[in-house]
Amino acid sequence: MTAQHLPCLLLAAGRGERMRPLSDHTPKPLLKVKGKSLLGWHLESLQQAGIQNVVINHAWL
Repeated sequence: MTAQHLPCLLLAAGRGERMRPLSDHTPKPLLKVKGKSLLGWHLESLQQAGIQNVVINHAWL
């Protein structure tokens, strides 16, 4: 399987308790670092690695 066909699962769920007060009103994956969301950093890195199939788990149980 080539990198572009490898599936990737990003875990973006949770309550963000350890990141409070930053996560009081903004979900963890959308918090900004150097002007870009944490999720954006991960997606960009995956794209650069040739990964095209990404699933994002955003539900917390």
